[in-house]
Amino acid sequence: MIKLKDKILSCRKKSGLSQEALAEQIGVSRQAISKWETGDAVPEIGKLYS
Repeated sequence: MIKLKDKILSCRKKSGLSQEALAEQIGVSRQAISKWETGDAVPEIGKLYS
């Protein structure tokens, strides 16, 4: 089973987005994206549907 952090990273890379670009698109900081991808934090469900 794929972990959420790995899915976020995989989807971002498939989309060709930097952490900064993804953060801008969904209205969070680049640091938030970094923390999601390392598993240090979990996004709010609403941010996943942006």
